Amino acid sequence: MKKITKDKIVFVSTVPPTECGIATFTKDLVAAISKGFGDSLEPIFCDLTVNSKSSNSYYSLNPNDKKDYINIAKKINNEPSIKIVHIQHEFGLFGGKLGSYLLFFLEALNKPVIFTFHSVIPNPDNQLKSFVQVLASYSNSIIVMTKQSEEILSNDYQIDANIISYIPHGIHIVNYAEPAEIKPKFNLENRTLLSTFGLLGSGKSIETALHALPKIIKHTPNVLYLIIGKTHPNLVKNNSDSYRDYLEQLVVDNKLNNHVLFINNYLEINHLLDYLKATDVYLFTSKDPNQAVSGTFAYAMSCACPMVATSIPHTKEVLTPDTGFLIDIENSDQLAKAVITLLTNNSLRKSMAINAFQKTREFSWENIAVKHVNTYNKNIDKFSDVKYKYPSINLSHIKALTTNLGIIQFSKICKPDITTGYTLDDNARALISMSMHYKMFNKKEDLFYINIYLNFIERCQQTSGSFINYVDQNNNSHIQNSYVNLDDSNARAVWALGYVISLKKELPEAIISKATICLLKCSQWIPGLLSPRSIGFVIKGLYFYYNATKEKYVISIIEKLSKKLITNYDVYTKKDWNWFENYMTYANSILPEAMLYTYLLTKKEVYKKIAIESFDFLLSKMFNNGHFKTISNNGWYHKEKIVNQFGEQPIDVSYTVQALDVFYKAFKKEHYKVKMELAFSWFLGKNQLGQIMYNPIIGGCYDGLEKNNVNLNQGAESTVCYLIARLVMQQNLNIKQKNVVIINKQKDFTLLDYRKNKKYSSIAYNYS
Repeated sequence: MKKITKDKIVFVSTVPPTECGIATFTKDLVAAISKGFGDSLEPIFCDLTVNSKSSNSYYSLNPNDKKDYINIAKKINNEPSIKIVHIQHEFGLFGGKLGSYLLFFLEALNKPVIFTFHSVIPNPDNQLKSFVQVLASYSNSIIVMTKQSEEILSNDYQIDANIISYIPHGIHIVNYAEPAEIKPKFNLENRTLLSTFGLLGSGKSIETALHALPKIIKHTPNVLYLIIGKTHPNLVKNNSDSYRDYLEQLVVDNKLNNHVLFINNYLEINHLLDYLKATDVYLFTSKDPNQAVSGTFAYAMSCACPMVATSIPHTKEVLTPDTGFLIDIENSDQLAKAVITLLTNNSLRKSMAINAFQKTREFSWENIAVKHVNTYNKNIDKFSDVKYKYPSINLSHIKALTTNLGIIQFSKICKPDITTGYTLDDNARALISMSMHYKMFNKKEDLFYINIYLNFIERCQQTSGSFINYVDQNNNSHIQNSYVNLDDSNARAVWALGYVISLKKELPEAIISKATICLLKCSQWIPGLLSPRSIGFVIKGLYFYYNATKEKYVISIIEKLSKKLITNYDVYTKKDWNWFENYMTYANSILPEAMLYTYLLTKKEVYKKIAIESFDFLLSKMFNNGHFKTISNNGWYHKEKIVNQFGEQPIDVSYTVQALDVFYKAFKKEHYKVKMELAFSWFLGKNQLGQIMYNPIIGGCYDGLEKNNVNLNQGAESTVCYLIARLVMQQNLNIKQKNVVIINKQKDFTLLDYRKNKKYSSIAYNYS
């Protein structure tokens, strides 16, 4: 097999165990890029330190040594696999006035450069403005983390807006939880928790909160304020920690000992996130009006903390009235009033928590990694194909959704909502997914879930052989069954039963027997089907059944059903419209897929012709210039009408992946395989919002992709459909060599070369 070569990206930054915000930021970003794209990209560190302490660093650069900048640049130049250098820029990280030693590195380097500016100072003097312009002259792209920083660079520094990219600060995905669920971990269930975290320094202005605390305690006597984090190592001199000493004395002077807890540790991320999830109100008290971005603020919001925050560029841009309160810098009275308002109104506090949680999902490190890789692609002339790395297969959420009766229909975010009951649709798909998983991994525990889903299908079957679809939380038939068309749900049950029977060599005989009895009872109603999609699902199920049993009469039933689809096709197909109806709605790919199954069984060219013709027509509506988009569920796609652009659901992505898989295996046409990989990458972030559609912690899948947001509920339909698609991809991969999805390369970017501008060159040498 062809060996996969990786392109390297050098991250010039401080690196853990150095304790600083930029080191943590870079570590998290690199981890996300490695997790999402590690099959084709290899991020490596160039550690900015006098004495390197990181065993993970590829290079080490002494920021106070001019010659070291030149030497490291030459080493990077001599390594062909390095495609880009990404510098995490903060003025204090580099030696010289304003960090001017960095110019020695940039002048010697002949690789493309990207900056992330962690500080963007408004209203610069001429010296600062000129220096930042020099840095920009060496840069292919400058990343900033707030839109205001983007405007400042463009307006105050006259940096070309075309090289500035806005990518927010990343956050860690956590499962939503209310504080009461987490507090017992810390034996704090009887306390109302306020918190602040981060490396301590006077700029944090923790005293603003301490001065407000007596008023808050008077209102809520059980308040405990957690001050989480060590003092910044640069501020501890001769073992003297003057700022912490000052805060501790304030606590004593104001008799707050029982209401303030200092956690003087640099916490592991999961431990820290648990403290934040346990927090009732988070206090952000920075007094730096020019602080461009705060990772602590972003992390707290992501953990569903209602916020009280001082007004800095980051908080003013992100914090809206539905997620928290903005206060003036160093205004303790405003802080106390805001906190008391939140502690007085439980519903307000809870709604702010949920809104903060939902608002920050788009900032997950997984999504931020996608945005960074897109930026790399746009800024490198000859960049190899960057490929998504598939996430591990995770059944946690499906198992959490499953009771002894079946799989629950919906979730509120990631919490199963038992009040929504159960459906035949979801349990049929769950049966397919778990059977696929068992076939692939032979996990005995899968049989427990297979039996649950199969028993649910059996429970829904009526004496007529047809099925009800809706069952409430108490196992009663829901009134919806009396007025909703159930043909599609019945047909999906046939698909599931047929698939289970096709695994008769893998699954226990009792399971195969039960599935066979249920399927044979369906013969009473199958011939009368008229709905095209119902016919499609039934044909798929019968195809699997035939492959297991070789019973010839099944082919006859499939052909009779297929002729109904052909009739539809003949009626509606016109010039530029090769389809079975005058519109495309949901599960469209099942129709050409059903035609293909009929051809595979009969070898009759008419079925092959219609299968290919209709499928290629469908694909032309979903794939355009290397991008994939499902048919919108907002009004669907009607012939000769304007198509809605937004409203995509995981179920249709999954159906598309499944159909492309079947067509590729049948005809070995490479374009089907490429489209299958591209369609699946929709889940991984290659979609119109550039956001992942699955929950990497528990394996859930988000319910929909809208114009401006992702629906974060993780119901059974979306989660199971994602799992089926993921398993289809797994079946087609040699994990070590081919577990990738191609990102469409963008090669139109012209590299900037301001260094030829004599004005900037002269300024550069002045700073050196």
